[in-house]
Amino acid sequence: MNNRRKLIVALGSSALTAPFGSFAQQQGKVWRVGFLSTRMRPASFDTDIYGGFLQGMRELGYVEGKNLVIDWRFADNKVERLPDLAAELVQLKVDLIVAASPQATRAAQKATTTLPIVFGSGGDPVGSGFVKSLAHPGGNITGLSNLAHDLGPKRLEMLLDMVPRLSRVVLLMNPDNPGHIAVLKNIEPAAAKRNVKILPVKAHTEREIGDALSSMAKEKAQAFLVAQDPLFSQQRRQIAEWAVKNRLPSIYGAREYAEAGGLMSYGPNLADLYRRTATYADKIFKGAKPADLPVEQPTKFELIINGKTAKALGLKIPQSLLISADKVIE
Repeated sequence: MNNRRKLIVALGSSALTAPFGSFAQQQGKVWRVGFLSTRMRPASFDTDIYGGFLQGMRELGYVEGKNLVIDWRFADNKVERLPDLAAELVQLKVDLIVAASPQATRAAQKATTTLPIVFGSGGDPVGSGFVKSLAHPGGNITGLSNLAHDLGPKRLEMLLDMVPRLSRVVLLMNPDNPGHIAVLKNIEPAAAKRNVKILPVKAHTEREIGDALSSMAKEKAQAFLVAQDPLFSQQRRQIAEWAVKNRLPSIYGAREYAEAGGLMSYGPNLADLYRRTATYADKIFKGAKPADLPVEQPTKFELIINGKTAKALGLKIPQSLLISADKVIE
């Protein structure tokens, strides 16, 4: 065989074997994911958003201890810790960062422009500057929006179904959450049509939550909505108990509030949202770029009503809400 033929055979052989060798290498790779959360470390990772994410990864063939390592980072409700935690994950050279709140997404965004970032509850990702558009994110960030800003008017309607004569309703907000301004802007026009005044009350630390709740009396609030936020979620039992004690009807964005004693909640199933973040991780591991993966929206919504709390507040649950409810806690 002359030298020219040897070269052609060698090139052809390498062209055939390279993809298979590359595939085998990918199959044997251990993927490293950084999970950045504003919350405190949970007692168990089998439930809530963490369980949802792990379930989604298992369904796609990624198992901790085998081909998956997860570096968990929790800010313990201290937003100021997020930048350092995000920087730690970048230094660890993780393959991808999952950001579990808008604040976590902001910290990860500032920490890296190259590592892929997937948010599991993006709030208002366009308005917050995380992506250029839902269809074409651009950059290194994509994920799932929880429609937090879009669902405010719907929650107000449900609150008015429960208590029709409301005229002054407080919106509990976290000024550190970049999506909460959009929540307020969306809910105010809907409230005006029903002759309801929305009174924004802000808290961005655990200590300020107590002050915010106390200020509701000064505002002569008749009910309140809680904008979805990890800080408020961590203090959901305190908030729910205060609402019952002060006989104020309330509505929240996630079922965990109603399960903790809140009157009712309406929003996406968060465990399902985080299960779906795993599909983004899988696609990115297989070569897709976040810039080309559209932001998806929730497909599962749930209305949870706490019948015990309604009774304690002297409220009769209207038939329209009972029919719509996914669960009534008795």
